[in-house]
Amino acid sequence: MHNTQPWLFRLRDGAIEVLADPGRRLTVADGGGWAQRLAVGAATFNARLALAWTGTPAEVVLLPDPAEPDLIARLTPGHTRPPTYTERDLYAAIERRHSNRQPFLPDPVPADARIRLIEAAGAEHAWLELLVGMTALTGFSEIAHSADRVLRRDERYQAEMITWSDTEEAPDGIPAYAGAGAAAHQDLLPQRAFTDHPRPRGRDYEPEPLVGILGTVGDRRLDQVQAGQALQRVLLTVTDAGLACSMISQPIEVPAARDQLRRALGRTGFPQIALRIGYGHPGLRAPRRPVEEVLG
Repeated sequence: MHNTQPWLFRLRDGAIEVLADPGRRLTVADGGGWAQRLAVGAATFNARLALAWTGTPAEVVLLPDPAEPDLIARLTPGHTRPPTYTERDLYAAIERRHSNRQPFLPDPVPADARIRLIEAAGAEHAWLELLVGMTALTGFSEIAHSADRVLRRDERYQAEMITWSDTEEAPDGIPAYAGAGAAAHQDLLPQRAFTDHPRPRGRDYEPEPLVGILGTVGDRRLDQVQAGQALQRVLLTVTDAGLACSMISQPIEVPAARDQLRRALGRTGFPQIALRIGYGHPGLRAPRRPVEEVLG
């Protein structure tokens, strides 16, 4: 969340360990650590892909040491084998993937791409519910806007977000060039106030984006780490399919909204993140921390 990049990597006894960086947890927005576990789970998936691409796929243990709660995953290189075509494609997508908060084009996401995204989530022990039709989309919109209003009224939340906004010279946070245009009352989906770029009055941000809800059967720490791995697999599949994506976390951050969304979906499990998917103009990626900063 907010491009905090809250992970560390450590080499120990021939294994790669992926840790949550406690100094980069959002203390207001993410006091329970849900968003950080998603982010570190996503970083774990990238590490898995990198090892698979080199021909040494990892044996992965999640949350391997109860005495060290910030240790999220341990990856031990396993038996050698050539990478699969999917592993090669997803690994190649890592460098290209970034959130695109700009308006998407009206072109619909084709059925075969939708199936790929659903299968990507399932491959990582998660599910992806794609909202079909304006009735479902409008229902989600109401929940998301309600949650966004709650967060906009929270002064501590807004102050924390501002510290991660418009960070042109920093290696983290959301610079103005990577933000969306200023929000307007008629927008179907809420926009984060990372920037105040003007936009034409009265014009819809976009007509009918594809919205997906990624969730897991459970909601333990382990489930949230698995959700992070599933999220990254879906995001890389989005990139490989020539699509763009951004995340909508407000309905997950507000407990009442999350419960309302869970009941509206009518399926077993817990929503972990919402995604906005479509065809977009090429955007600029947010900055990344130098390698030496993420090595523990």
